[in-house]
Amino acid sequence: MSDVLHKLPEFLGNHLALAALFLVLLLGLIGTQLLMLLRKYKELTPAGLTLLINREGPLLIDLSAYADYEKAHVPGSRHVAMSQFDPEHKEIAKAKDVPVVLIDKDGRGATDKAAQRLVKAGFSKVYTLGGGVMGWQQAQLPVAKGKNPG
Repeated sequence: MSDVLHKLPEFLGNHLALAALFLVLLLGLIGTQLLMLLRKYKELTPAGLTLLINREGPLLIDLSAYADYEKAHVPGSRHVAMSQFDPEHKEIAKAKDVPVVLIDKDGRGATDKAAQRLVKAGFSKVYTLGGGVMGWQQAQLPVAKGKNPG
């Protein structure tokens, strides 16, 4: 181990660009993790969402494209187009003290932006589903098909 530490300054001097790239990537990773810890909403795994559904009966909002929602969605979720998403909508607004879980097709869409809007509107329990419906399916959990319930 001490041999590695003695050769490290020489390596860094000979590979300055590589060392700088490593430092930038490390700082980016640390910054991303800090932002995730400090945001006021949490990301759930499919297992975590299952527990939340069983314990607290959250409001599930699917922000996927409607065609994707009809193909597959988490059972009990309601489709809301991102363009129509409004935290002050009467059905959403009455859930301020209930957990609200935002879902999209693959976990890379608009759920973060929608979660930020809910937090700003005063919602206290806001979650996103990591991996979206695709992550839910990969966890081999059941999906529903078709239109909004009710």
